[in-house]
Amino acid sequence: MISYRKASFLTSAAKLQQLPPDFGFEVAFAGRSNAGKSSVLNCLTGNSRLARTSKTPGRTQLINLFSLDDERRLVDLPGYGYAKVSRQIKQDWQATLSAYLEERECLKGLVLLMDIRHPLKEADQMLAQWCCAGVLPCHILLNKSDKLKRNAQLTALRQVKNAYKDFSELVSVQTFSATKGEGLKDLVDRLNSWYAESNPEQTPNNEQE
Repeated sequence: MISYRKASFLTSAAKLQQLPPDFGFEVAFAGRSNAGKSSVLNCLTGNSRLARTSKTPGRTQLINLFSLDDERRLVDLPGYGYAKVSRQIKQDWQATLSAYLEERECLKGLVLLMDIRHPLKEADQMLAQWCCAGVLPCHILLNKSDKLKRNAQLTALRQVKNAYKDFSELVSVQTFSATKGEGLKDLVDRLNSWYAESNPEQTPNNEQE
């Protein structure tokens, strides 16, 4: 059994070269800077201080890794699309994000956060399409569902599911509320399914020689 409540901060990296050895199993969380990514991670782990939350979206500019055990990690990727920062910084974030998704072999899946009130923004769709093209499982989390009534939640859920109906084997969708914890079990089940493929005999790349 995986205990997400045992998650602990591992390290931060500004570049891929600063990441831990590429072994084990990582699940990454990505989303626009105002989608509530830090709140979702804190809800998942039951630790309100694990991922830093801020009233100013876009403050997270590093790849932050959290350890679950010797093999499994949660990865908090830099937010995108909203922060009031320079174009150069945004380009650097995009380059780092792309490199991580393309080169990190231990990446098992991506949790893509969208604000349920404003789903399917251009940058979100680009990231989901990249996952489909790269055959990387993507779980779309429609966060802040507590901001909408149930009928509106279901409408948004159907809209997003329909957008990726041709990729249902790779893309899954659910509603979520980090504030109320609604949808937490579904998220945990999805993460567990990705982590379940772990091989306890696997060793870091730099120890295989």
